[in-house]
Amino acid sequence: MKVGDAAPTFTAPDREGKSISLQDFPDRSIVLYFYPKDNTPGCTTEAIDFTAKLAEFQAVNTQVIGISPDSIASHGKFIDKHNLKIILLSDPEHQIAESYGVWQLKKFMGKEYMGIVRSTFLIDPTGVISQIWSNVRVKNHVDTVLKLIVDN
Repeated sequence: MKVGDAAPTFTAPDREGKSISLQDFPDRSIVLYFYPKDNTPGCTTEAIDFTAKLAEFQAVNTQVIGISPDSIASHGKFIDKHNLKIILLSDPEHQIAESYGVWQLKKFMGKEYMGIVRSTFLIDPTGVISQIWSNVRVKNHVDTVLKLIVDN
């Protein structure tokens, strides 16, 4: 994926099992972020940070959606535990992650495995990717994304 590409369409279940699609948010920008796992330190911080700034994203006509391979039950517990207000979608077969190119070979403590590379995509109201952040470091990331949207 690169800036200027049409964002791959998707449909995935939210915490209640309701199907959510990219097309459900016409005339809005979308911050679509991929994260490895519910209730891990970095992923929790990122979700809490997006929730804390959600009203500011909404004020600039932007929807925040997080996607991980976790189950809808896991997402439900994660949302409840941390009082999250963002939409989290379940991608257990990692089809959406693959379509966005974020399902990749990773290395940790000498072992190789396939997993989500923490990434964020800004999708404009016409469905075009206008910004990509890859290998995201969580600290200050949400502020960086919001600033870019507000400044444009």
